[in-house]
Amino acid sequence: MSTTTLEQDPPKWAPRFFTIWSGQAISLLGSQLVQFALIWWLTKATGSATILALASLVGLVPQVVLGPFIGALVDRWNRRLIMIVADSVSALAVVVLAVLFALGQVEVWHVFALMFVRSLAGGFHWPAMQASTSLMVPQQHLARVQGLNQMLNGGLNIISAPLGAVLLEFLPMQGILAIDVVTALLAVLPLFFFTIPQPVRNGSAQASNGKTSVWQDFREGWRYVFGWRGLVLIGLMAVIINFLLTPAFSLLPILVTKHFNGQALQLAWIESAFGIGILLGGLTLSVWGGFKRRIMTSLVGLIGMGLGSLAIGFAPPTLVIMAVGAAFLIGFFNPITNGPLFAALQAVVAPEMQGRVFMLISSFASAMSPIGLLIAGPIADVLGVQSWFLVGGLVTIVMAIAAASIPAIVHFEDGKATPPSLPPEPVEISAPVEEVQVQALEYT
Repeated sequence: MSTTTLEQDPPKWAPRFFTIWSGQAISLLGSQLVQFALIWWLTKATGSATILALASLVGLVPQVVLGPFIGALVDRWNRRLIMIVADSVSALAVVVLAVLFALGQVEVWHVFALMFVRSLAGGFHWPAMQASTSLMVPQQHLARVQGLNQMLNGGLNIISAPLGAVLLEFLPMQGILAIDVVTALLAVLPLFFFTIPQPVRNGSAQASNGKTSVWQDFREGWRYVFGWRGLVLIGLMAVIINFLLTPAFSLLPILVTKHFNGQALQLAWIESAFGIGILLGGLTLSVWGGFKRRIMTSLVGLIGMGLGSLAIGFAPPTLVIMAVGAAFLIGFFNPITNGPLFAALQAVVAPEMQGRVFMLISSFASAMSPIGLLIAGPIADVLGVQSWFLVGGLVTIVMAIAAASIPAIVHFEDGKATPPSLPPEPVEISAPVEEVQVQALEYT
């Protein structure tokens, strides 16, 4: 079994982690402001739905296609250095685009290139931060930290679009891009003053000469995930949820205009209620921490999200307020579902495997969103968007109830942590098998 060592004394771990976390949170705000501004610029400059769809695709493809291999690299390389380089490369790309805007030379493909670079950098940054969190935070606090993460996302959903709209009234595009550069620097700065624990690679997972290739690491991650039945089933649930619920919310504008006969104001009510729900749900989780068995907290949250989806589907055309309340319910239970699940993964997956595990699950789940949209669109045109909410809500509830009766899922947190051994390559001298050790946090 893999072992880790971590200073458990809160006065020693908390200031370091939350200093890094705060910098990342500020950077995330800057990134969302830029994302809003760029999407708005594309809308005004082209007026093309195809261009907007391509922009979403450009931001999605790097992580879906390259995600599993990115995870292998994250587990090979120094995670603190990955975050520094990822934030720095993203900031540098923003600087280049800002100069093009200032010179009046920007083209649509320049914006697409920036989105691709930012998505690729984010594909490295996100698993590095998630995998590092489990080595910086004591296990008993992981769910609360994930609650804070979910609360942060909810808060950003509420303020980023209005703040971006206000800034567009007072600043040129290069001014908004400059904000993102500054916030990225604030994220990088703490990483120069604090170390992040780096797991020593398990000797049993290495080739006989003590080294492995990226392809071997990828294979090892694949075997690790698909050799763990509970993890596979949870990943399959994530795939189904993304397939059903992501398209449903992408079709909200059609639901508002065609079913509720509403306008932009009614859509804003629903989206704001969803964001407020995430904020309060994340706050609740950060205070409560969830049940002792984290996966049961996630299943309860999943039932709540399913009930909210059903409520939107059943809402009559004259009761848009019912959809607003249902959106709040879905938002509230979103962090109750996701937070404990991420905390469980961080707690039980071997530290040196977490980059690969996070990116494998994320890549498969994210790939389902465009597939779901392709199927949901024609169905919604024929049966109405509310039908997709009804199907999504019902399947989600049934899936959560069924999962509570499957031992491999219920006892997921009691599963293995030691990665499997790859077949050794023939060499003259074999390297000794070593236990995994994680260096304790310390100041650089």
